[in-house]
Amino acid sequence: MTRSQASGPQVQAPPPPGEQTLRWVEQCLGPGAEVKMVRPLGGVRHVNHALLVASRSGSVHRLVLRRWADRAALDAEFSPEREIAALALLAGCELPTPELVAADPAGAHCDAPALLITRLIGHPARPGPDDLPEYLIQLAAALLSVHPLHGAATMPPYVPANRLEVRLPPKHAARPDLWERAFDLAGAPAPEAAPCFIHRDYRPDNTLWSYGRLTGVVDWSTASYGPAAVDIAQMRWSLALRYGPAAADEFLGAFDRVSGGYAHNPYWDLRTLLDVLPETPDHVLPEPRVAALEDYLASVLSHTGAPTR
Repeated sequence: MTRSQASGPQVQAPPPPGEQTLRWVEQCLGPGAEVKMVRPLGGVRHVNHALLVASRSGSVHRLVLRRWADRAALDAEFSPEREIAALALLAGCELPTPELVAADPAGAHCDAPALLITRLIGHPARPGPDDLPEYLIQLAAALLSVHPLHGAATMPPYVPANRLEVRLPPKHAARPDLWERAFDLAGAPAPEAAPCFIHRDYRPDNTLWSYGRLTGVVDWSTASYGPAAVDIAQMRWSLALRYGPAAADEFLGAFDRVSGGYAHNPYWDLRTLLDVLPETPDHVLPEPRVAALEDYLASVLSHTGAPTR
């Protein structure tokens, strides 16, 4: 999720699945199936492991086990049921996405609520300057098959993670005035926008690549029915954090071209960026990240007509 993304990389290895969970996996693949390999994968709010499971016939299944290990964090905005619903809709999508193999949403058979899904090929990419334009075009084009999905209205409606009940800039803010202006503008009524199926957490680390080609989009656990601009804006500030504000603008230009014309409202840039707040004693944004976010925030505010100094 966005707060941990902005706070920096996760360094602790996730706890491995217990024997009870691994037996459940084998049972889902049929009599004689055996888990041959368990490897931790990156994750923030989920505990993810790559699995190799051999069936009795000798075929090998590449899978991902996703567990909601913190049961106290389960709610309507973060639940296995939500991802199950999203993956069902995505079954008709041209974009490569995981397929649901088995589910234990209540954690009745596993050590935590869990989903077993297919593992896509590829890894998150870190393109250099020469490869960035093509990378951005593919990121933009991927959304063209996501947003028009039929049945989107069956998904929970989009709700910002930050309800703006606490309006304080980050502890390490060098320009708190930027955050104050962002709070003021984001606190206004949202502009009208036709809702559709959205990823809700569309960012580089949730995309997979192989030899310069986008091979899939993962982590659909917060998919929603909301404005397409949310996905655009989420990717924009995520790119700005990694590559600078110019990359965010290049992505917006790429989406405008591949979509045949798109008018973006910077309200959504502010609304999604503020999801990194509020801070807590256990969640304080590192100073270099705050500086990068402030550079982007100044760029966004300049497009709203709001003063940035």
